[in-house]
Amino acid sequence: MPKQDDTLKKILQEYWGYEDFRGIQREIIDSIYSGRDTLGLMPTGGGKSITFQVPALAQKGVCLVITPLVALMKDQVANLRSRGIKAAAIHSSMTHADILTTLENAVFGGVKILYVSPERLSSELFLKKLEHTNISFITVDEAHCISQWGYDFRPSYLKINDIRKIKPDAPILALTATATARVIDDIQVRLGFKEKNVFRMSYERKNLAYMVKNSPDKRQEVLRILKSVNGSAIIYVRSRRRSKEISDFLNDNNVSATFYNAGLEDAARDERQNQWHAGKIRVMVATNAFGMGIDKPDVRIVIHLDCPDSLEAYFQEAGRAGRDGKKSYAILLYNNNDRSKLERRIAENYPDKDYIRQVYEHLAYFYQIGMGSGAGCRFEFNIDRFCQAFKHFPIQVNSSLGILARAGYIEYEDETNNRAQVKILLTRESLYRLDSLSVSENAVIISLLRNYGGLFSDYCYIDESLIALQTGLDIPDLYVLLKGLSERRIIHFIPRKVIPHISYSQRREEAERIVFPTDVYDDRKREFIERIQSVLSYATNDGACRSRQLLRYFGEVRSSDCNQCDVCIAKKKKETTNEFLSTAQMLIKNLLSDNKPHIVTDIDKIDYKRDILEEALDYLISEEEIKVRNGQLLLESAKR
Repeated sequence: MPKQDDTLKKILQEYWGYEDFRGIQREIIDSIYSGRDTLGLMPTGGGKSITFQVPALAQKGVCLVITPLVALMKDQVANLRSRGIKAAAIHSSMTHADILTTLENAVFGGVKILYVSPERLSSELFLKKLEHTNISFITVDEAHCISQWGYDFRPSYLKINDIRKIKPDAPILALTATATARVIDDIQVRLGFKEKNVFRMSYERKNLAYMVKNSPDKRQEVLRILKSVNGSAIIYVRSRRRSKEISDFLNDNNVSATFYNAGLEDAARDERQNQWHAGKIRVMVATNAFGMGIDKPDVRIVIHLDCPDSLEAYFQEAGRAGRDGKKSYAILLYNNNDRSKLERRIAENYPDKDYIRQVYEHLAYFYQIGMGSGAGCRFEFNIDRFCQAFKHFPIQVNSSLGILARAGYIEYEDETNNRAQVKILLTRESLYRLDSLSVSENAVIISLLRNYGGLFSDYCYIDESLIALQTGLDIPDLYVLLKGLSERRIIHFIPRKVIPHISYSQRREEAERIVFPTDVYDDRKREFIERIQSVLSYATNDGACRSRQLLRYFGEVRSSDCNQCDVCIAKKKKETTNEFLSTAQMLIKNLLSDNKPHIVTDIDKIDYKRDILEEALDYLISEEEIKVRNGQLLLESAKR
């Protein structure tokens, strides 16, 4: 039997074409291959996927990969299949039949790497099939999401530890690009590590220049940056509306741009991402919905037009620049308005406890839930109607409901996406004989049949933007057409709806008896405030190297100045200027060393930078090393 070293290297060379592992990849692989729970800390572009894909192929069974990103699942599965690797994913856009087929393939050995979302871990079907699946090890991507101290905590990640009860012998490989010391410890506790086992790769990016620009007019500053630095760019903004506004602004100024946010249809997002990835569009203006898992190596600039809530988020988003190792820039635009905006987010994310209690009480009025009743009841939640009825603002209501959910009083699904469904009501033969369809209707039917199986026997979830893209129709026109086909009883069309839902986890309590555990409110609010303060400190601290500030935040004490950020450049410029001034002062003193009066214009005889000479002369006069008498210059020593 070949040695482990030979086996792993051979897999790497055969499927990926690399001669050897890089960084800490090998250490992580050896650790998980030997059956140890392992946490790997690797910056964006560090090659995380290799650390689980190679050992997955070297072992019997299925490597289960838990990731929150459907786009990442699809990309990696396609990439692995192109290399001849049996990979599959389970996500919400699949039919029940397709999910069942994929799970059964995993049970019978037809899959080596299976990607699932953390929400899938609550599925009874998934858990039942998992019992009969040989799992080699479990990979948790974006592992910081399991920590309540992390910047992107997701309750669904807490279900991962339940999987360990079903598969106690399967070790865990947790991977993340951003984690503070506290989050590192919390990840291992919450994933039930048998022993602490962490591998760290330096977060330093030597090719990436971090910049903070104080700019009163951020839009014009963006144009200046894009004109001075060539190449692909990402601009991060806070809101969906702002992503479109900035994209339109850039296009109006002859910079090709598009926008990306969570409000777009899946197919529209995919199309825009593909255009940007292929270089057909230069700039992607996006909310934080864009980025994780995006493998575009030649991004030259990442600009944050709005400040993020944490340095973790900033570091991860900025790290999408320069993954090819070439010189790139991460630029944060900041001005005096940003401080008040950041501080306002504290009150928006953590309203006063009495306000949250009021929202809880108004919720009961809204659904007419009597005291002591309501346990187990589930309702659709129209946040706009609720806010209008009780004079609330949506952001604070949304935050209040999230806190009530973490405290255990309700369950709040803020974006339950009930996607459009279609079932063909005619038989296959009747449909094919139908000659009353228009050209557009015929194109839609063909697109449906090509993309979705089982339409004649059951309802299928469909992606309207994909059908629109394939048929050349606008979404509103497609909606009207599908409704028309439904009215003619050719299909049954159930339109898509995004509906938040609220469920009462327990009977309604009196508002004054609502209790918020420390780890639900006080501790998390304190952590949030600290993260906001860290962002403000980074944006306003012009005395320390930007790279060094970021590295120290993540626990890297031993670091040196990057010599390329705005702070280092300003420091270097100042040092250079001081050297020039020192030389200029010496030259002026040499000119006056004959102890004779000299007219001011004699300074022009010195062969040196005129502006530096003038500054040096002003300094010498202000320090009284040179006296001016009757328009003539004298050294102080000559006067005496």
